[in-house]
Amino acid sequence: MRKKQLEIVLSRLAPSPKPRLMWEGYTLDAESAAQMAHIAGWANDDIRSNKVVDLGCGSGILAIAASLLAARWVVGVDIDRQAVRVAKMNAEEVGASVDLVVSDIESISGYFDTTLMNPPFGSWKRGADIQFLKRALAISDVTYSLHKRSDSVRDFLRRKIPQIGGQIAKVYEMEIAISRTYDFHKKRRYSVKVDLYRILRLKSAGNSTCSLALNSKANMRASNRFFTTRIWIEQLQTCL
Repeated sequence: MRKKQLEIVLSRLAPSPKPRLMWEGYTLDAESAAQMAHIAGWANDDIRSNKVVDLGCGSGILAIAASLLAARWVVGVDIDRQAVRVAKMNAEEVGASVDLVVSDIESISGYFDTTLMNPPFGSWKRGADIQFLKRALAISDVTYSLHKRSDSVRDFLRRKIPQIGGQIAKVYEMEIAISRTYDFHKKRRYSVKVDLYRILRLKSAGNSTCSLALNSKANMRASNRFFTTRIWIEQLQTCL
């Protein structure tokens, strides 16, 4: 699927209904999601036939993009139950195959080839962005992560990422569009300069069983599986 085709499909997806400021939730626009997926899938061949996880998936736009670009298995994880319900409906709407989990990211373990994520910038909760990066590097070989562009953030991440077991392979400059989401937003649309980091894991993969384990309760439904919190699920998918 070409980038423009992907963008058109992603533009049909519904946004998260009630993003939470404490989680810095907002919906990534279709053009930016398509650009990010295109960089991961076409420029670097990190999606096709691979196991992909979207941490903090929100309405599911990156997870769905990965599925449409022929990932072997896609998991989307978010703590916001309402957002995950919308992600499930979005996946069904466009025929994407995504397993969706209502969970804190720290509950996810196992092994994936690639993480795609648009994490909190850490503006409201200090260190939230690093928490996401640590989890991504713990469970996947390659991570694509969006971060606000500034000299201070770039300098910080250049120092921090090697300390948590990652190596910055490349940084892509992007601009994302954020629609009015919270009461303090005065404009209908904001353009935000961001950097997309491609990060390689330096440490060897600790789990070779190709499985997903969750400290969560499961409820399997329809073609896109939707998991709610608190039962142990082990080897949901083994060596797909």
